[in-house]
Amino acid sequence: MKVLVTVMPKNGVLDPQGKAIEHALAGLGFDGVNSVRAGKVIALDVSETDPAKAKAAAEDMARKLLANTVIESFSVQLA
Repeated sequence: MKVLVTVMPKNGVLDPQGKAIEHALAGLGFDGVNSVRAGKVIALDVSETDPAKAKAAAEDMARKLLANTVIESFSVQLA
């Protein structure tokens, strides 16, 4: 079963990568971009066939390894 874990900086946490992207977009003429937040998406292929158990396992993985929950939030979605 495919699971996607999306990890993003929490609101209020500085995001230098997002700021660099925002600045680069403005330099390329993309006006109207007010804010950019950069994160990551981790695609997992797990052997679990029960959707609820697969999602719970991915959430546990995110809490323990994939996200730094002090400064990042995450969401899990079955794909």
